Amino acid sequence: MAVTETAPGEAMAGHTPVEEPSTARSAHEGILRRQSARESAARTYARALPIVPVRARGLTIEGADGRRYLDCLSGAGTLALGHNHPVVLEAIRKVLDSGAPLHVLDLATPVKDAFITELFRTLPPGLADHARVQFCSPAGTDAVEAAFKLVRAATGRNGMLAFAGAYHGMTAGALEASGDAFDVRVARLPYPQDYRCPFGVGGPHGAELAARWTESVLDDPKSGVPLPAGMILEPVQGEGGVLPAPDAWMRRMRRITADRSIPLIADEVQTGVGRTGAFWAVEHSGITPDVMVLSKAIGGSLPLSVVVYRDDLDVWEPGAHAGTFRGNQLAMAAGTATMAYVRENGLTERAATLGARMLDQLRGLSREFSVIGDVRGRGLMIGMEMVEMAEGEGEGDGWGVAGPGGANGPDETGRSGQSTGPYEAGGPGGSDEDRGAAGSLGSVGLRSAGGEGGVMPGSIPPPRPASSERAVAVQRECLRRGLIVELGGRHASVVRLLPPLTITDEQATAVLDRLADAVAAVARGHGSGAGRQQQRRRRSEGTG
Repeated sequence: MAVTETAPGEAMAGHTPVEEPSTARSAHEGILRRQSARESAARTYARALPIVPVRARGLTIEGADGRRYLDCLSGAGTLALGHNHPVVLEAIRKVLDSGAPLHVLDLATPVKDAFITELFRTLPPGLADHARVQFCSPAGTDAVEAAFKLVRAATGRNGMLAFAGAYHGMTAGALEASGDAFDVRVARLPYPQDYRCPFGVGGPHGAELAARWTESVLDDPKSGVPLPAGMILEPVQGEGGVLPAPDAWMRRMRRITADRSIPLIADEVQTGVGRTGAFWAVEHSGITPDVMVLSKAIGGSLPLSVVVYRDDLDVWEPGAHAGTFRGNQLAMAAGTATMAYVRENGLTERAATLGARMLDQLRGLSREFSVIGDVRGRGLMIGMEMVEMAEGEGEGDGWGVAGPGGANGPDETGRSGQSTGPYEAGGPGGSDEDRGAAGSLGSVGLRSAGGEGGVMPGSIPPPRPASSERAVAVQRECLRRGLIVELGGRHASVVRLLPPLTITDEQATAVLDRLADAVAAVARGHGSGAGRQQQRRRRSEGTG
């Protein structure tokens, strides 16, 4: 597999520093000062990451002050191939040099035709042969709006189902379906998760309860939720805290919606194009959604968003959803090159293998530092939740709230790792019909942490409070060490890694080393940190 990358410490091709460090630093500070004075208070990344990127290649960014960083933000998951990948640059240059029009509204062009052909080649089985594609305005949130309009027009219904913790964009309709909505016009459902299970049980039984709640809401004539126009879900909640949905729960949602003629919308804006170890994250569960919302990586680093949906839903009137910039030729060319490169070079399999290795190493880190409450993810979409320490607990003891094999390591409930092991609704204990709630609870072998004064039988001890303060501190310490990471989660307590799919083994090691140093510095309460290896050496020598 040919992967063109800039390794840590390697100079970027064609770059010769021309400014003295003091001059560069002055220019860097001046740009940041002017940004703060002139830009909107709504800016986000610029506050947590006070850098001024001037050059970038692969995983590496160089700032105006001459510092170099390993970028595990990747444009919030947009850069599947990292910064300025040669195949992307070549595709863009080819369009520019051809004299082709750059702005064409929704007219047909050879560039668009090639993009659609490559996109359809990658779609889940069962959808590509019966699909239509709607090009939207550049942002993914507009594709979400288009999907909502589409299913409402197709069904004649109005309501939507969404999940707690979801993030679908910043426009009005997308926000209504997201986890932090203020004016709620979308019914909320529980999203399964282990570490902070809304039912307090986690594992397969927690996912089963979430599915049964969904069925109850839809089938109870007094639930207050009429039959909706559609259900939207993320196969992995990204902004919600890197929460992979169990595969069998995804299949259950597919059955629930199909049985009730509710179109299922999969939001693959951040999970798509190989990020999770499959080209589209729904492929892990084998389901075929009715609608897919796509953006970020499909534009190859440039703005592009589309909705792909079953052809029998194609009830649009001309102009029912339009946008001036829905014909972005450069983004289509870059996206075609990106999708083809990912597909032809096995980068989905690479993401699955390397992601599993990185998760395993981070779980080891979580056993060393109890400020890490949970490690979870899928492929190269990884989250590490920071928590408060238990009263009287020292760092480096290696235990989470549940002791050995609890929150920081696998136990009989399957907690930690890829959120949960996939559960089968008719798994141990018989079929759905055979298994009541109590039978399901018994069949999955959940431990009882109850007893006198304890929690209810079959439940798990509640996790410690999330710590956004510690997460911010880890992000800051990472930046000091030349590593860019994202934060997310309900309480902004999850440190997120979204490296490009082209990351090398050497770079992955460098990322994890810097992250481990940052966690050690925060956990032990000294900001600059002596470094994890130095601390271990001092302990082994009896001087730490």
